[in-house]
Amino acid sequence: MIGTNAILHPGMLVRHPDHPEWGLGQVQSSIDDRITVTFAEAGKMVIDGSRIALLLVQHD
Repeated sequence: MIGTNAILHPGMLVRHPDHPEWGLGQVQSSIDDRITVTFAEAGKMVIDGSRIALLLVQHD
């Protein structure tokens, strides 16, 4: 995995760096390089964590 992907776990909020139009996403699972995220505007997507570094969204 690349970038912050290695620390992602269910419930964390992320954005896809190449698709900001997908909106905020919530990690559903992270198994090896497969990260399943449900995005507000795109629904459920499986991301290849070896190719895409998701952006962690900090929240209060």
